[in-house]
Amino acid sequence: MSGVTFETRRAALAGVVAIPVTPFGADGAIDQDVHRSLLRRLLDGGITTLTPNGNTGEFYALSPRERQLVTELTLDEAGDRAQILVGVGHDLPTAVATARHARDHGAGMLMVHQPVHPYVSPGGWVDYHRAVAEAVPELGVVPYIRNDRLPGALLAELADACPNVIGVKYAVPDAARFAGFARDAGLDRFVWIAGLAEPYAPSYFSAGATGFTSGLVNVAPAVSLNMIEALRAGDHPAAMKVWEQIRRFEELRAANGSADNVTVVKEALASLGLCRRDVRPPSRPLPEGRRAEVAAIAAGWSA
Repeated sequence: MSGVTFETRRAALAGVVAIPVTPFGADGAIDQDVHRSLLRRLLDGGITTLTPNGNTGEFYALSPRERQLVTELTLDEAGDRAQILVGVGHDLPTAVATARHARDHGAGMLMVHQPVHPYVSPGGWVDYHRAVAEAVPELGVVPYIRNDRLPGALLAELADACPNVIGVKYAVPDAARFAGFARDAGLDRFVWIAGLAEPYAPSYFSAGATGFTSGLVNVAPAVSLNMIEALRAGDHPAAMKVWEQIRRFEELRAANGSADNVTVVKEALASLGLCRRDVRPPSRPLPEGRRAEVAAIAAGWSA
């Protein structure tokens, strides 16, 4: 999106940041037609920020070319209707190459997945993100933080070197730690996104977040939009009413270390006839006995 300012991109992060699923066909390949239809459903439902190659999109189960394809499909389908926040990661050369591919195809922002490495030093974390951000200085960069040992001052150090680091997807399940981290990094310096979706959005908004990620939005865009509208209005009871509405669905996704995080979303979509339930290993489809409960929740939202 040429000509779009960093302020416009920052504003796009302060809302529902949708993580689209990646639908597969009977042959196991990405079903491009279904993928486009699911993206249109999100856009038509009022969603204006999309993250291709997020975890709900099975980022780590896709090949490099498939990740490029997902980015290209999303940018083409969204056009000027949404801001696109492309997920990048893996080894540093791959992350940089993916970032440049996203830039060259018109994306305005990157979400940098937490480095998958058994030994992440604080300085090495800065080096990794700095290399990605410096490779595409014209793009907004959003680190995805899942490491509860990172201090907020480290993020400030990164942003001092790379002013295109404009937002943070914070996904440590501790609202008090988030509040401290955000203030140590600079509360007003970044757009803070509650990276654990709707269940954590009310508590994280009370500590300074202004956006949240969502996989549930694939199933029911209106439910996620109801949550953000209540939070923006400061209407905590209304936000908690939505929280109660989505609680069981999100509990199913979070069970057993989030083993069925993507599976439950795809099962709900399958129950609505929108895509196949197929997921790739190490995820697995829901057993037959659990499917009816997910279908009932999805049907209730649809109604």
